[in-house]
Amino acid sequence: MISRPLFLTLTALAIPLQAQPVGDGRADDTAAVQAMIDAGGAVRFPRGTYRLTKTAVVDLDKAGFVSLSGDGVARFVMEGAGPAFHFKGTHGGTADPKSLKPEIFARQRTPMVDGIEITGAHPEADGIEATGTMQITITRVSVHEARHGVHLTVRNRNVIISDCHLYHNSGAGVFYDQVDLHQSNITGSHISYNAGGGVVARGGGVRNLHIGTCDIEGNMTPDTPPTANVLIDCTGGSTAEVSITGCTIQHNSESPGSANVRFIGKGRPYGGDETARWGHLSICDNVLSDVAVNIDLQEVRGAVITGNTFGVGFEHDLLAAGCSNIAIGPNTFDRNPPYYRGRAAGVKGGLVFRSCSDITLTGLHIDGVRSHPAAVQVIDGDAFNISGCTILDSDGAGLLLQNMRHSLVTGCLVADRRKDRHPAPSLRVEGGEDNTFANNKLAHGEAK
Repeated sequence: MISRPLFLTLTALAIPLQAQPVGDGRADDTAAVQAMIDAGGAVRFPRGTYRLTKTAVVDLDKAGFVSLSGDGVARFVMEGAGPAFHFKGTHGGTADPKSLKPEIFARQRTPMVDGIEITGAHPEADGIEATGTMQITITRVSVHEARHGVHLTVRNRNVIISDCHLYHNSGAGVFYDQVDLHQSNITGSHISYNAGGGVVARGGGVRNLHIGTCDIEGNMTPDTPPTANVLIDCTGGSTAEVSITGCTIQHNSESPGSANVRFIGKGRPYGGDETARWGHLSICDNVLSDVAVNIDLQEVRGAVITGNTFGVGFEHDLLAAGCSNIAIGPNTFDRNPPYYRGRAAGVKGGLVFRSCSDITLTGLHIDGVRSHPAAVQVIDGDAFNISGCTILDSDGAGLLLQNMRHSLVTGCLVADRRKDRHPAPSLRVEGGEDNTFANNKLAHGEAK
């Protein structure tokens, strides 16, 4: 028998003892947990396992300020459909102070969840859902065996998710679900083995999404539709102003169509402009490996990719289609021997740009691309500036430029140093017009 205190918190003093949660893993604690939340204030759960058979709703306008805390020793088993905890506020404005109604800071601001575990015991059980909140803060929370770990819906502002473990769920680790949400930070968290993706944004209108210093891996399976460790899908919506910095992002190579970062930029038009494409994307200082495509950009406008290490891209390290205004600076795309053993010997790697324009590639170090026509392929490209790149030991050409126009290639070093090989030309040019090539060191010449 677990020894329990006579009350859980000062809030619980208003709750009859018989109405308090038992936390023995057998009793249905739903009503008692809901009563504590409805009383508002700091709700602290001692060590125990609390069964929930339906969602505990945190009605912020009704309850006032609420925080839930378990000090790492409180477990909630969600046996019903929907989230274990659903935070509901009434904020319908932006983060601009002028748009905040008086009740937001008087009763609703900064709801918190800290130090609890949620495990799913229903195929449609989620961890935490937030709707209409201002400054919800989720820290040191573990969600596993559920559907979605953190589910963000309708509208929220200023969300912080930090130091969390979102592990082995059937849906997404963090799901921006057709949500209007500006200013959200995901930091210092492990987001792994979620079958529907790691951090996933679909539709809606998301801005200022910052993902930093996280370990995000294995968030897809061979049996589920293709997703990504970080998936931004603007279809039907618009997402922009995204920064992914200082993360390890990797796995699952066995899943068809897998990617570490996939950004689909064609979404809701801006005003009446059907040509609008979303992006404003920064991918910097990450470790990326062990998927079909490390970075997949589809119709993205405005991205900076620099300071990353790429490896074990089974199909491509970087694939860009229909993109514009992309700057790719110093990165390494390396065939590092310890990572290329057994089945990894068939890894292709390489960079492909199809129907892209206004692209700068500078200071790239590319080593060991296999089974592609070239290490870097530009197909139907316009206004490319390729400079200072080192391309080594590619099965095909170093650079393949098909129908490239109005572009500049300068100061690149291309060589295949492997013995007993008949190397391909370092540079292959097919069609195109108004291109300039200068000061390149091409160990195996040029083919036109």
